[in-house]
Order: sequence, then C-alpha cells, then structure tokens
Amino acid sequence: MNILILNPPFFKKFSRPQRSPAVTKSGTLYFPIWLAYCAGVLEAAGHRITFMDAPARGIDLDATVNQVGELRPELIVMDTSTPSIHNDIVVGETIKRIVPDVFIVMVGTHASALPGETLKEGDAIDAIARHEYEYTVRDLASILEHKGRQGDKEKALKAVAGLSFRGGDEIVHNRDRDLIENLDELPWVSKVYARHLRIGDYFNPNALYPMVTLITSRGCPFRCSFCVYPQVMTGRRYRFRSIEDVVDEIEYVVQEFPEAKSIFFEDDTLTANKKRCMDFADALIWREIGIPWEANSRIDLDLDTMKKIKAAGCRELCVGFESADQDVLNSMKKGIKLNRMFQFMKDARTAGILIHGCFMVGFPGETRESCERTIDLAIKLNPDTVQFYPVMVYPGTEAYDEYKNIGWLTANDYSQWITPEGLHNCVVRNETLTSEDLVRLCDQGRRRFYLRPRYFLYKLSQLIERPSEIVRTVKASRVFFKHLIAGSGV
Repeated sequence: MNILILNPPFFKKFSRPQRSPAVTKSGTLYFPIWLAYCAGVLEAAGHRITFMDAPARGIDLDATVNQVGELRPELIVMDTSTPSIHNDIVVGETIKRIVPDVFIVMVGTHASALPGETLKEGDAIDAIARHEYEYTVRDLASILEHKGRQGDKEKALKAVAGLSFRGGDEIVHNRDRDLIENLDELPWVSKVYARHLRIGDYFNPNALYPMVTLITSRGCPFRCSFCVYPQVMTGRRYRFRSIEDVVDEIEYVVQEFPEAKSIFFEDDTLTANKKRCMDFADALIWREIGIPWEANSRIDLDLDTMKKIKAAGCRELCVGFESADQDVLNSMKKGIKLNRMFQFMKDARTAGILIHGCFMVGFPGETRESCERTIDLAIKLNPDTVQFYPVMVYPGTEAYDEYKNIGWLTANDYSQWITPEGLHNCVVRNETLTSEDLVRLCDQGRRRFYLRPRYFLYKLSQLIERPSEIVRTVKASRVFFKHLIAGSGV
C-alpha cells in the first residue's frame, strides 16, 4: 500500500512532537519520533512509505499538496497537536480536494485526547488512531488494502482496537488498544531516520549538535498533573526495551551517523529505575561506546548513579524543579521535596554532569511573591541552563481539566495556545495573576538568570574548557538572546 507519513505544514520549525508544541525561542525542533516508529512498523509490514516532515524541511501547504498529488497515496498518517489542530484539519481538507479517495488518519496527543471533537470538526479526517498508535495504523492499513475492498469496510474498521472513525452519521470509538509490552519488537527508529530524514534539521539545545533522538522506555510511573505524554499517549506504567536492544541501536547510530555528536534519550524519565539505569551504564562502558548522551531525569537521582552514568557518557540531564513552593509542588503531584534540590545539584557538580532546569509559574495558590521565589531558587541552584514557562495545559491532562473547571483558561480556541508568530502563549491565569503577569514573570526570570555577569563568565570558561559545547551554545543563543532582550511583547 502506498502510504504518506505526514508531519503537516504550519510554521517553519514548528516543533509539533514535543510536549509543548510551538516554534521555540531556542530554535528547538524535535525529531518526529512517534511518526517514525509508525513508519518503521508499516515498512516492516510491507507497505511503501513516503515520510514528509514539512516544518523541518520548510515545505508549505502548496508544496505539500503538489507532492501529495504526485504521490497519490491511499493512506495518510497525519500528526497533530493542540495549537495546530485547526491548521491540520485545513491541510486534510485541502489534500482531499486533490486526492478525494485518500484515507486520512490523525494521530498525536490532541486527537487522542479529543477524538470525537476532532472528527466532528473536520470531515476530511476519516479516523483517529488513539494513544500508542503504531499497531492501530498497521491494522488499519491492512483493512484498507484487503478487507475494505472485499466487503463491509465499516464492519472491518470496528475490529481495529484504538481506532475512532466516522461510521455513517455517528462517531464510532473502538475499545482502547493495549499498550505495547514488548518494545524490542518495534523496528529501530534510527533506521527510519536514516532512510527518510536529515538529522541536521533537528535541534535540542540541551544536546550537542547534531544529535539523534532515541527512547529506551515508554510510560512514566510518576503522577505530574501537567505532563501530557504519560496521560494521553504512553500511560503511567513503565515499560522497557531490553538493554541489549538499546545498546545495539546506539552502536548503529554511531556507525550510520558519523556526524552525530550526541544522543538524546526522550524517555519521560530515563533514570526512574536505578538498577536498570546502572545496568544500562555498565553495558555502555563494557562496549566502549563513547558518544555523549543526554536524558530526562528527576532530582531523586543519587550520586553513585550519577557517577556511573557520567562514566558511561552522560553529559547532561534535563530536570523539572518547577517551583520554590512545596505546596505548589504537592498540588501538581510532582512528588519531590525542596530540600532535595540543592543536594541534587551538589551531586551533579561532583559527578560532572550538566543540568538543564525547568521552572513553571501560574499554579493555583501562587502569587507574584512566590513566583519570584521560584526565580530566586533557579539562581541559587544555578544549573547550566534554565527555562521558565507559565504552566502549559493540554487536553487530556489533569491540569487542563482543573483549569477549565475553575474557569482559569484564558484562550477562546486552540490556536491561541501559540502567538501569531508560533511561539508559546500563556492560556491560563490563577487567583491573583493574569496571563500577562505570568508571561512577564517568566521574562523576568530568564533575564535575571542569564544576564548575570557571573553567568557570562561561567559560559565563557565552559566554552574554553569544553570546545564541543560551542556549536550548540551558539546555535541556541542566536535566536534565544533576541527574545531574551526583547521579551515576549506583553
């Protein structure tokens, strides 16, 4: 079957696959890793795949439609997100005018959280493959290729777990598909990158550039109320690839992408299971794989584990400190203690691991004074880099439901989740702070952290001592400092 995997056109460099989709102030552009996994499963099933990542390649709607007209695909797998959903439906409608018989299935967080609403909004969208969708799309493709041509297609579609579709005048929601237990059976996503993508198109300012993004697990055992992927896509249950399979893929990356300077592991929390983390590090050391890597972590990581993963190539960890208010941390179900943060930073420095710190403002009960204490906390912790954001809420999360029920959502439609330029927008308020207040506080936090003479001296010495950091620092700074000085325009 002729299938198009489509990350649809929107803003150039619109990072749709990340947890908070937008054009970022640091120039970040995530690999379309979930689409790539789906492409690998479909190729393994014998289908002909064309992979088009329009935001990464700067392909606009007209060029996309022209290519679709030439390809004449029978099935299109289209990614979506909350801020781009209206645009993405228009893309589907435009494609259908050129190729009326093509079957379009949407995937991703927004469509998974709101499948009925999404299908009702866009007649051009034929189905939604909810949550982990690789095998749902594979089964759908099989039906469209065989059973759908031989008999009652609607009856056949009702057998596809994880699928929502338009059945006549009603929306049909099939039962949820079970989460994938044996992650080793999935094709390596890096092989899909090698066949279809250019790794230089993608950038994570927390990783050396250019880099490759992989995962070693799915799901997250923690309960953070705002985090979209565990709640909407991969679930709370932690599932692992075998260490052997992961390390084999890392060796493949080193061989096939000699230009890659690092690997970013996009697991929700790579370090959540200490024993597996230590075993993973031992395997990297034993195989003498020297490529640096980065990952998401939490502050409960201990010094012994940090030393081991540092020896195995860990260069940086991305960590959510979030707030200086313990009550706020408790309300977001973060499951961390303030008094642990400073020990974590001390241990990271002892181990020689860089830390990117994430901080948020705008939770219930926060005031201007408590938000400013969070900024003070970031400066005292003094990680390598930081980000400050108003709390980002997306359909399907507990945080979204909470703000919506209280009446603290300030956006009238999903397109307002980003600014007219495609940057993140603040769509919440709380008891005492407006959306504009929260944006100004985040601008204040970035300026206070990054415009310190001490920070400039630190970065200068880092670039002298670690020349490998120069490319990623310069690449991120070119865009970031323009926004740092100008602010967010509120």
